Amino acid sequence: MTNRIAIAIAVLIVLLLAADRFWLHLDLPVLAGRALDRSVEYLSFWR
Repeated sequence: MTNRIAIAIAVLIVLLLAADRFWLHLDLPVLAGRALDRSVEYLSFWR
């Protein structure tokens, strides 16, 4: 991955989070945190 691609992905993520905060009101950080929590619980089951 080049620096240009990494910066573009970072900018897209920041823009998505800003759009969610000001216009969409979907609580994407909360949804992502819950998905991460479910993934950790699933993986800890298989440990």
